[in-house]
Amino acid sequence: MKQLITLATVIAITAGHVAAADMLVFFGTHKTGADVGFSLAHFDTDTGALTKPEFLEPATSPAFFEVQPDGRHLYTCNSEIAGEVSAYEIEPHSGRLTFLNSQPAGGADPCYLSLDRSGHYALAANYGGGSLAVFVLKPDGRLGERTAFIQHTGNSVDPRRQTQAHTHSVLTDPGNKFALAADLGVDKIFVYHFNAQDGSLKPNDPPFAHVALGSGPRHLTFHPNGRWVYVINELASTVVGFNWNSTAGTLEDFQTVSTIPAEFSGVNTSAEILVHMNGKFLYASNRGHDSLAVFAIDQKTGWLKLVEYVPSGGKLPRYFTFDPTARWILCANHGSDNVTVFQVDENTGRLTLTGSPVPVPYPFCARLLPVR
Repeated sequence: MKQLITLATVIAITAGHVAAADMLVFFGTHKTGADVGFSLAHFDTDTGALTKPEFLEPATSPAFFEVQPDGRHLYTCNSEIAGEVSAYEIEPHSGRLTFLNSQPAGGADPCYLSLDRSGHYALAANYGGGSLAVFVLKPDGRLGERTAFIQHTGNSVDPRRQTQAHTHSVLTDPGNKFALAADLGVDKIFVYHFNAQDGSLKPNDPPFAHVALGSGPRHLTFHPNGRWVYVINELASTVVGFNWNSTAGTLEDFQTVSTIPAEFSGVNTSAEILVHMNGKFLYASNRGHDSLAVFAIDQKTGWLKLVEYVPSGGKLPRYFTFDPTARWILCANHGSDNVTVFQVDENTGRLTLTGSPVPVPYPFCARLLPVR
């Protein structure tokens, strides 16, 4: 039986053995051309100070990427080409990346990549292709053969964004027995049985849960208790809370809340969603309103209650992440080419902007790793 381990666990263990609170931060620039790809900065978990990143490694439109739990390899989807996923080796002291190999993603515009809970498989969502794929990770870090491929079909009510399936994310559940895929184009959260022995997928019964028509589900996250799943809807600017049955693999919705103020009249698309490691707060990003929405989570029911809206410090905050201590949030504003840092109040969930925005060209994703 493969041991289930997360990058956060490894970071917490590793961070205990380093003298300083120095973290490597990998950024991806979602463009093509010269000097485009990955850049590297440093982040101080004591002060929240983020350095200006330096160019690290060329890559074609790295979108969403992940670091393997042991911190030795990085995997990304390359979205603005026919559709590939790529593997890199990480030099432990400098953070230097060495390209290992690529594999066809099986569909156009792969936009999201995650690792299963054992760190032995990479799962990719192909937005343009409306499909998802699973790849085995070889012992040397290279991407191996594709172990599963699922093609979604259908459409929904938005005449511009929902004329076909658009798989936007895929993530295994905490037990590593199921894979959940949010499809923006068909307004469904698909659920698949995931076999961690061979990387195969099989539709669950029932095979999906609906969200309201026109919502456009984008990303999802599990509460630390494993009982609740939260889905952010890009088109409707809402978050839906679901009860998760980890035995049957079923989702039952219990609440829908808006990520933007009722008085906001502009165009907004919601993007990222995360739950604090203490399980008390949920955060969501808004592109257009250009904010992070903060919600308190009722610890008995999972229901959300708005705490505040905080300006993102830039334009179009596509992505944000916690540092390993969960005392800080790094927010990537791809519309203004910068990254902002917020201090997190662990008691109230409120955010305080720290320092000045750090210039990063068209940032889509970021990952932190302790300096070893």
